[in-house]
Amino acid sequence: MKRRFATVRYKDRRLWGLITDAGFHDLSAAHPQWVGLRDVIAAGALAALPTEADLTCGPEDFTFEIPIPDPEKIICVGVNFPDRNAEYKDGQEAPPNMSLFPRFPRSFVGHGTPLTRPPESHMLDYEGEIAVVIGQGGRRIPQETALSHIAALTLCNEGTIRDWVRHAKFNVTQGKNWDGSGAMGPWIVPFDDPAQIEDVGLSTRVNGEVRQEDRTGRMLFPVARQIAYISTFTTLVPGDIIVTGTPTGAGARLDPPQLLAPGDVIEVTAEGIGTLSNGVVDE
Repeated sequence: MKRRFATVRYKDRRLWGLITDAGFHDLSAAHPQWVGLRDVIAAGALAALPTEADLTCGPEDFTFEIPIPDPEKIICVGVNFPDRNAEYKDGQEAPPNMSLFPRFPRSFVGHGTPLTRPPESHMLDYEGEIAVVIGQGGRRIPQETALSHIAALTLCNEGTIRDWVRHAKFNVTQGKNWDGSGAMGPWIVPFDDPAQIEDVGLSTRVNGEVRQEDRTGRMLFPVARQIAYISTFTTLVPGDIIVTGTPTGAGARLDPPQLLAPGDVIEVTAEGIGTLSNGVVDE
């Protein structure tokens, strides 16, 4: 099993370290030179972290935060599966270039923390995705070597306020950035093999029902192309996160629509990474 590294809240302190079935194993106290996992990644030290450490606490005694709490940027890729493009029913073929939008860290909560449905709109929806964490930064990264710039993988529920993504003609940013509307985690899994991302099963369940299911091998824009394209216009730096796209089956596209409500439980699962689980509450 791949090692799992997480950022957690324990005794009102933010710590980072190993996650095992036994619980959380703090590594931050032994490595004060690195404030968080972003610093570990920037130092190129993720692979060198120990595989074992003393148990700090059991699973019930800490809460997960998003794995990289302070990335310079989070960039999301939209409409990146063939069936997802067809869901729009606009008669258009998949575009030659990917759709992108930013998300802010404050819009995400960690594994186990409920998503927040705001009073301004109850049209909260789910989008299960795999996210890549950049290790080696760069500008104009060739697609052929792009995967070597990944440090780790994690999961994302890219929660969306559906009516707010239609408030303007050309952007979706305001529907994608409500505080606590999405989730990321539970941990990061170090990346050292292209097979970890090139054809991986991804699914989303709501209250145990499979709503989304596909494989990354069917992406319109594979992860290597995403890194190459994004780094053309902005310099990628260690700790940056690219949220790589969601399959068909989001709640707004079902007939009838099935949006999220308090008490729902959403589980995003990917092979080799794990499961990200969150409930829903009203603000």
